[in-house]
Amino acid sequence: MGQEQNMPPSYRTVYTGGEGKYEEKKSVFIATVRHVETEEEAVAFIDEMKKKYWDARHNCSAYVLGSRSEQMRASDDGEPQGTAGRPILDVLIGASLTNAAVVVTRYFGGVLLGTGGLVRAYTQAARDGIDNSVLTEKIYGTILEIGAEYTDVGKLQYLLAQQSVPVLSSEYLDKVSMRVILPAQDADRLIRDLTEATAGRADIKKADSTYYCEVDGEIIM
Repeated sequence: MGQEQNMPPSYRTVYTGGEGKYEEKKSVFIATVRHVETEEEAVAFIDEMKKKYWDARHNCSAYVLGSRSEQMRASDDGEPQGTAGRPILDVLIGASLTNAAVVVTRYFGGVLLGTGGLVRAYTQAARDGIDNSVLTEKIYGTILEIGAEYTDVGKLQYLLAQQSVPVLSSEYLDKVSMRVILPAQDADRLIRDLTEATAGRADIKKADSTYYCEVDGEIIM
């Protein structure tokens, strides 16, 4: 269980990406936000935006990866150094987001904006994109597998409902089998409660650990 102790209990990320738009002196800045899990996904997303907006002057980008935000990249894509990619990255960091990527596309309007104008424009476009996205918090959880006799099902269901523990699956054969998920730090307490409620008759084991979130009543791994 040492790995569990090293994992952050939760992190904030993008569930559904959105778009933002900012205009200044006829230049148009279009931000696209996407959830990504790996560097390969982030690079593919950036390439996708470059193909979609092939006629734009710049497609600047930034992404943050890892449950501890341990991997960060930013690209100015031809804009003056530090005026595009870094401001976009700062917006992601400021929003405490990880496993997220933003591409801000610029259609040049013919008027130079200067360093300050570029930073402001890329920052605002990225913020608008995030504001128009659906964000979620992923929790580091433990999946428990529970086996029990039919006579104990009512007690188990009561405890799980009382503690708002989502049931991932149930199987009713000669015995009842359930898979549930809950924050990792609460798993040992629930095991004790279920064991006590069934006088030790329930067979409970930790099956796996993963990050998850709940969206509209559905568990998303």
